[in-house]
Amino acid sequence: MRTARFLQMRREAYGFALGSLCFLVGATPLYADAVGAVVANATFAVGSVLFTGAALLQLLLSGRRPPRAASSRADAYDWWAAAIQLGGTVLFNVSTFRAWRAAVARPDEVGVGWTADAWGSLAFLVSSALALAALSRRHELWDVLARTPGAVWLNAAGSVAFGASAAGAYVVPATDELLSLWWTLFGTWLGALCFLVAAVLTRPSVTAPEERAGISG
Repeated sequence: MRTARFLQMRREAYGFALGSLCFLVGATPLYADAVGAVVANATFAVGSVLFTGAALLQLLLSGRRPPRAASSRADAYDWWAAAIQLGGTVLFNVSTFRAWRAAVARPDEVGVGWTADAWGSLAFLVSSALALAALSRRHELWDVLARTPGAVWLNAAGSVAFGASAAGAYVVPATDELLSLWWTLFGTWLGALCFLVAAVLTRPSVTAPEERAGISG
């Protein structure tokens, strides 16, 4: 039964993988040039929705419960990491849909398009820090595979890259130009790649054998 629940839980990985793929493709200049601003921004919007669906599944259906007095410190870190991550994805929903609507209204305007949301990126960074804290006390978790080292560290790297993208997207008041267009694009691309690999590492076919081994041991 525990393995079956774990397999159901890890279906969240497919949503994160597909969402990451959307951001990875959307941040590729060749793709944006080929399909135009409207489709490119729609790709980001779809990716953000997939992220939110996966984050909601991770929080509500994986076995995590809101922290209680009897909860271990690791469980509290784990729950808050998932909850703050969900909040970050919602912020990305808002920013990606706003960018898509702007592209629909003015598809030929220079510079129209989505850039990493600063508050959403900050939420991802805080979530990653809490996930690393939970990982450091992995033996206390409600499930020892709730946070696996490879996925947690890759997600942390992805969050840092998205943060760099958000910083690069800062508009310098004196010039009305982005602080770093290169980091704006590359940070999103690199972050999406890290999230994609992390999701692949937590898909059911990868984690289920570890779970069975843990039960038999």
